[in-house]
Amino acid sequence: MGEGAFTLEMVSKRAEDTFRLGKTLGRCLSPGDVVALMGDLGSGKTCMTQGIARGMGVSASYHVTSPTFTLINEYPGDITLYHLDVYRLSGPVDLEDLGYEEYFYGDGVVVIEWAEKIESVLPIEKCFIVHLRYVDENTREIKISGPVDRMAKISQALSQGGFI
Repeated sequence: MGEGAFTLEMVSKRAEDTFRLGKTLGRCLSPGDVVALMGDLGSGKTCMTQGIARGMGVSASYHVTSPTFTLINEYPGDITLYHLDVYRLSGPVDLEDLGYEEYFYGDGVVVIEWAEKIESVLPIEKCFIVHLRYVDENTREIKISGPVDRMAKISQALSQGGFI
């Protein structure tokens, strides 16, 4: 992240905590935001996305799953959530066919799993980078970085939720 970035670090002791953390984050997001999820297989990216979706007002009637084969899922909520999984892409060039800029610079929120594969095209000025690290079967280390002004709101919401 650039100069105007701030990072929060926390530990999730179970999947429910990762979901709840995502839900809190989802409540803080605004149209045009991009959430870049980075981490190994099983680190909690989809669980985090499910929480973000609920925090954004996506109905529980929508089963939020990783769009590994379709590449993108769209969920209506208070703000439209565009959920991308770029695991199968070889890099940013493959995104061109998706018309990714329409999503990145649109009026919804974009959540990207495996974002490290396309890091060079992420709109850093409005991007939240979430690193999830598998520690053991239940525990995950989570780091969230983003623009300082926006991270203050997220930090306050997370502390009120008992995360930091």
